[in-house]
Amino acid sequence: MNEESIDGTNGCSKVRTGTQNEAALLALMEKTGYNMVQENGQRKFGGPPPGWEGPPPPRGCEVFVGKIPRDMYEDELVPVFERAGKIYEFRLMMEFSGENRGYAFVMYTTKEEAQLAIRILNNYEIRPGKFIGVCVSLDNCRLFIGAIPKEKKKEEILDEMKKVTEGVVDVIVYPSATDKTKNRGFAFVEYESHRAAAMARRKLIPGTFQLWGHTIQVDWADPEKEVDEETMQRVKVLYVRNLMISTTEETIKAEFNKFKPGAVERVKKLRDYAFVHFFNREDAVAAMSVMNGKCIDGASIEVTLAKPVNKENTWRQHLNGQISPNSENLIVFSNKEESHPKTLGKPPTLPARLNGQHSPSPPEIERCTYPFFPGTKLTPISMYSLKSNHFNSAVMHLDYYCNKNNWAPPEYYLYSTTSQDGKVLLVYKIVIPAIANGSQSYFMPDKLCTTLEDAKELAAQFTLLHLDYTFRRSSINSLSPVSATPSSGTPSVLPYTSRPYSYPSYPLSPTISVTNGSHVGQRLYISNQASFF
Repeated sequence: MNEESIDGTNGCSKVRTGTQNEAALLALMEKTGYNMVQENGQRKFGGPPPGWEGPPPPRGCEVFVGKIPRDMYEDELVPVFERAGKIYEFRLMMEFSGENRGYAFVMYTTKEEAQLAIRILNNYEIRPGKFIGVCVSLDNCRLFIGAIPKEKKKEEILDEMKKVTEGVVDVIVYPSATDKTKNRGFAFVEYESHRAAAMARRKLIPGTFQLWGHTIQVDWADPEKEVDEETMQRVKVLYVRNLMISTTEETIKAEFNKFKPGAVERVKKLRDYAFVHFFNREDAVAAMSVMNGKCIDGASIEVTLAKPVNKENTWRQHLNGQISPNSENLIVFSNKEESHPKTLGKPPTLPARLNGQHSPSPPEIERCTYPFFPGTKLTPISMYSLKSNHFNSAVMHLDYYCNKNNWAPPEYYLYSTTSQDGKVLLVYKIVIPAIANGSQSYFMPDKLCTTLEDAKELAAQFTLLHLDYTFRRSSINSLSPVSATPSSGTPSVLPYTSRPYSYPSYPLSPTISVTNGSHVGQRLYISNQASFF
């Protein structure tokens, strides 16, 4: 181990001395035969391992590891990750002080080993009460470019991006849901390498760069979900995009049944895309090859297999038990193109039970308070300039979602009734003006709440799930200070913790009468098997 690496280990003194740390790392190197070097803020173990011949492992062999205790190092981490397979390279991100930065990258020699590491080590308790997160790590070569004039064609966008950045390979543009002659106001730009994409992002990111006189938005595109081949072999649902808004589920079912009558089980359409469920996988695969590129109601459609992803546990966590385990609507599909424009709208994902493993999700913003010193410079900003993980309530997520889709804000209509024991029970109906004329004119949950805040939050959650917007939700109104005195380790931060929270809700009876303000509303029938509840 070179001198720079030895120096980098001497700063940790919380659990063991620098000498103890150095001795443990040297023992690991002697035992495994791997080299170790520290450079550019990271310490590399291996890469390649002893006796390796040929090129590095292909894309998809690396995993990201988060929430690593800051005083844990390779001598403890490597043996844990070796359980999944042979490590090609282990990269631990390091602070100047000698502590690690809480995350690392582990590259295995095969994709199968990387997938095994995710399955057995995600949410693994690496120390008592300390759980690490493990998910796939991919070199992102794609940028999301927003605020593009909607009249621009793919060729124009491609030419312009080649003029202002280097290494452009392709541009992916989607037509508008309401006007197929226009784009959706954003595009994905594919670069020849991660470095080329990073350089382009650095050039465009300041916010002052303009295309065609418009200040554009630039960020990394969300990577596509990786699904193993074995799981994909069981999929019998097709994802159909670029449909007309006016196209009905009945029309789609009839068109896909033409090649084999009775093959389609059901169709679920959402705006300009749909999911076509088949009774048999063989029929789904055959229909995909026949129907891809065909015209339905004048629109040329794209057809692919839908990708499974485990969201059941996530939804259960979001709604704190509000989802019925018996509801068939747990098997529902999501398309991120509408709700998260930064995600490439290729095959979307559907929830599936994967041995109880949680799917990786974006890190939450740490919820804490900082002291506000006199003279601190403040900058006015819009909430819509923030990222979605800055919001904790479904009400804020719904407002943010509508704004990002250039829709008018959601409209909330409050209804009330009285329970048998005399309690006033509340429920909100939500109308999204931009889609009110479609197949879903309004959204209303099948639960009544005792407080106004709970009723509004529950209605917003229900609406978001029907719109297939996936958001990470912590307990609403459930923050409590740990201590009035900042911890010694972080003197400027007052940490908060959340406690379990559930809605005191009542089922909405098929015959219950609800009142809107001073007017009695119509009798509502909402099934207890309504989607997601």
